[in-house]
Amino acid sequence: MTRIDVELPEEIAKQLESAWRDVSRGALEAVALEGYRDGALTRDQVGQLLDFSLWETEAFLKQRQAYLQYTEKDLEHDRRDLDLAIPQ
Repeated sequence: MTRIDVELPEEIAKQLESAWRDVSRGALEAVALEGYRDGALTRDQVGQLLDFSLWETEAFLKQRQAYLQYTEKDLEHDRRDLDLAIPQ
């Protein structure tokens, strides 16, 4: 596992401690969330990083309004796949 150290000004660290209690965990959640929003991390990777079950990961992402990136093109692709899978 890779360890990343971040230096924060004392005043900002205190503010984050009062908001998050555990600044290290808050920073880890922020990295996971932004990684997911940017498309750098998958939902499964977010769960792995935060040691969450599938449902805990879904709740975490929903609570933070980080929804599945699903485009109209993705929908068309899925519909085409379903049409091919279902005999007519």
